[in-house]
Amino acid sequence: MELLERADMPEGALRIDVQLAGGAPIIRVAGGPYSGVIYGVEELVQRVASVGPAGVSVPVVAVERTPKLAYRTFWTWDHSTNWELSQVGHQEIGVFNPYGKPPGGFLKDYKRMVDFCSRHQIAAIVIYGFFRDSHGGVEAAKELTRYARERGVRILPGVAIGAYGGVYWEGDHRYNLATYLRDNPEMAADMERGVGFQLADLSFPLNFPQSDYTRTACPSEPANIQWMADALEWLVETVEPGGVNIEGGDYGVCGCPRCVTRRGEREAASRRDNDAEFWSHADMADNFPKLFDAARSGGDDLWVYCELQWDNLLDPAAHAPLEALPKGGIYQHTFNRAYWERAKDELTAQHVHDLPTQANVIRSQFACQWNGDERTERYAFNAPVFADLAKTSADVGMRGLTVWGEPSPYHVSAELSYLAFGRFGFDPTLSWAEFMRGDVAPRLGGEAEAEVFVARMTELDANQVLPVERLRAIRDDALDAARGVTGEAIRRWSWLADRANQRLYMGQ
Repeated sequence: MELLERADMPEGALRIDVQLAGGAPIIRVAGGPYSGVIYGVEELVQRVASVGPAGVSVPVVAVERTPKLAYRTFWTWDHSTNWELSQVGHQEIGVFNPYGKPPGGFLKDYKRMVDFCSRHQIAAIVIYGFFRDSHGGVEAAKELTRYARERGVRILPGVAIGAYGGVYWEGDHRYNLATYLRDNPEMAADMERGVGFQLADLSFPLNFPQSDYTRTACPSEPANIQWMADALEWLVETVEPGGVNIEGGDYGVCGCPRCVTRRGEREAASRRDNDAEFWSHADMADNFPKLFDAARSGGDDLWVYCELQWDNLLDPAAHAPLEALPKGGIYQHTFNRAYWERAKDELTAQHVHDLPTQANVIRSQFACQWNGDERTERYAFNAPVFADLAKTSADVGMRGLTVWGEPSPYHVSAELSYLAFGRFGFDPTLSWAEFMRGDVAPRLGGEAEAEVFVARMTELDANQVLPVERLRAIRDDALDAARGVTGEAIRRWSWLADRANQRLYMGQ
């Protein structure tokens, strides 16, 4: 077999050519930079080749595929990413959380995630809490980026301008924000109001306890922005990531006289009345270009995301300050559930074309722990949502999609949702029937079995309370199905049985 990386192919694109010569197959796999060859080999193994009683067979075939959404990214926090299940310290929600796992847990979690992404065409992973002394600091970070790079997955540390701990989230380090502000207290922000917000799509109140994690620096102080730029240059030189995710912090804005004057008429503070917004686009417009250049000091191929915050993509006034943002950035527009329901009806390709930023991507702040009832949608079957997001993104000219990827694919709801994200993100023209037949059915014992499994899983998601008789029936049917399948399908049906059994135990 011949493997060839082709610089003239788009990143992640793949080409498989199988020919016969003298009765033996000749297999050539070519791919675009970073990940294309890996994707090509996985395509060959998972979909082109077949296994039978006589062994593995590969047909004479030519396959060529290019990802429609170039930027397919998982968003994560280190403390609530639970992919290594055999350790203590799991958390499920929060932003200012300490890290409670053993020190090696960070690499165990994220190496499992990298392996999954590499196999299923998910291009990148954003990690907030990337640097912590408590889970290995710089050495663990370097090991993860090396491991991911070899498998065609980009690691993007998440940082915020003068917030969220700076570049080094937690630890005694010169690029940790709390450390910096203890040494330079005059550089701190004068916040317009207390830290915190509430999400309308979440049924219970959020808690934002005061700590070092909530400290902020004034974005009008040139020394602060230079400190951030120096930190980003250190980051990309030290750990060689696949990119960086940069935001302004979303839990408050500095209201000091310098900031008010600098923003001027571009952005009225009234936009932040009544908990409408918790950020400043003018701050991003003024400071992101310098930080973009600092991040790109690590190479022009780095993905540099700029987070443009929530629920304002259809609001031209919100984007007016962003005309001067640099080309080459990846501009990320976040949707909560209710805003997504509106955008599905109103967002057009013309809207996206007219944005002052290019390229643009959608980030889903739903189908995760940040929306829904007390259970949230963290463990829900989100595959249809991800398919819909990918198709809409492609239809309106978005270049990518970001979704939450924290729960382990041991949870079959998460596993199938992630498969949908990878498949529909790469090829949004895929039909739901094709996905069910080609990706879901083989994992559950057949097409009929897959339809039943998805129906039962969806029923559990849709009803926060069910009669115990119905829960018992779902559990017993799943256990019966587990006896009729083999391999990993047993685990998946057993998981469904346990999901119903947990609720049966609670009486609802």
